[in-house]
Amino acid sequence: MAQVSLAPTGRPAWMRLIPAVFVLLWSTGFIGAKFGLPYAEPLTFLLIRLSLVAAVLAAVALVTRAPWPRRWSDALHIVVAGLLVHGVYLGGVFTGIANGLPAGVAALIVGLQPLLTAAASGRVLGETVSARQWLGLALGLCGVLLVVWENLSLQAGYLSGVALCVAALVGISVGTLYQKRFCGGMDLRSGTALQYAATSVVLLVLAMRFETMEVRWTGEFLFALAWLGLVLSVGAVFLLYILIRRGAAAQVASLFYLVPPATAVIAYLMFDERLGIPALAGMALAVCGVALVNRRR
Repeated sequence: MAQVSLAPTGRPAWMRLIPAVFVLLWSTGFIGAKFGLPYAEPLTFLLIRLSLVAAVLAAVALVTRAPWPRRWSDALHIVVAGLLVHGVYLGGVFTGIANGLPAGVAALIVGLQPLLTAAASGRVLGETVSARQWLGLALGLCGVLLVVWENLSLQAGYLSGVALCVAALVGISVGTLYQKRFCGGMDLRSGTALQYAATSVVLLVLAMRFETMEVRWTGEFLFALAWLGLVLSVGAVFLLYILIRRGAAAQVASLFYLVPPATAVIAYLMFDERLGIPALAGMALAVCGVALVNRRR
């Protein structure tokens, strides 16, 4: 397994745990989505989740006197990054799972982010992309094809779920690069509140257009909403932005290749989602591909 260093030597021990905690928390997002989606349509679920978190973070930012963007251009960059990371990514994953795509497969598709980010970072951030990294990209794509092929269904819902998760993959990859390049000085409290608020507006328009917006306020739904809202939308996203700020884009993205295995294990334990030998082989190929992309010379 490739070793990823996101910090200089001498950082407090608890800081070194951030990548592992981030991977664990991020993996539970796919499980939380499947847990809560039976009680609300995907865009409506996301709208409630993100608008509540936006209100909480805005209040925290005001109470703690967090700085807000001083220029319209800075605010625009923050909003664009938020729409990509939260709107396109979360919207694609939630609607994909709502269409019947297994959580483990959804996690694996969007888990190709390290490969896509590494390939794009050369042009966007000036990082060199070697022949070895391109080989890693090809291996990762083959791995995803194996997993998707084993679970392939000709049902329109399944195929649309795959397409939606591919869109989510592009959103989180482009959003990570955009956040790294244009939002390095963003205050996590005010900036994230702004991102969630802007994304909520877009989700409201889409939900009113395409969904009934009916919600069954069960205990399971409230638990999923609380977990995804507080632990994921605040805790995991804050950790992601800290990692983006402190590490290279390819290094940060490399953490995502650990998400599909973790999600698959949790999905097996909670929902009895099984991945056969071809799918496991595909997952191994994806891991090897990302290891090649991020291996030190």
